Amino acid sequence: MDRWATFDCYGTLIDWNAGIVRELERLWGADRAGRLLHRYHEVEPQVQRQNPKQSYRQVLDGSLERLADEEGLDLPAEEGDALSRSLPTWPAFPEVRAALEETRDRGWRLAILSNTDRDFIDASIEQIGVPFELEIVAGEIGSYKPSPWHWEVFLGRSDANRDGYVHVAASLFHDIAPATALGIPTVWINRLGEDPEPEPTRELHDLSALPGTLDELVAA
Repeated sequence: MDRWATFDCYGTLIDWNAGIVRELERLWGADRAGRLLHRYHEVEPQVQRQNPKQSYRQVLDGSLERLADEEGLDLPAEEGDALSRSLPTWPAFPEVRAALEETRDRGWRLAILSNTDRDFIDASIEQIGVPFELEIVAGEIGSYKPSPWHWEVFLGRSDANRDGYVHVAASLFHDIAPATALGIPTVWINRLGEDPEPEPTRELHDLSALPGTLDELVAA
């Protein structure tokens, strides 16, 4: 039986907070960036829910525009795409490449389930530097997590057996909760020191110990 590990990308593999903060600081200053980042994380799911058929590029641009409007901030027309323009340069977390390479060496097949578009995920995989067997992206399936459709599409396109499949993610709302509801074991990457709700199957603070953790959950 093949063993599959599926991953959320942004926040789990790619440091999206660093990428977003860099642009917020550039636009409106370092003193505001932390508060604006927190507010951005509230705004983006609202924009996604309004129109699940829109591309993630549109979500990024619309979320930045709404953030500026709600906070009374000036957003020059030429900066309306600041986040989507910068996303291909957002860095992978430093331990990610080695952890994924070891996971592959142990016989795991890797897939990404992401609320993004094909061009963005291709650019981010270049940043990660490790190949994936499959990528399921919102821009191609017309759905955003926490809807279960990402997992249904993955199971339909892969040869994954539910007994040999683990989902790895940093977001409780977008990933851990829906995967748990589907009966899929989860590894929560708790980079921010949050309290778990719901409880994941395993909790790690980064991906360094991921290969061994996956082997504990699904033996070779």
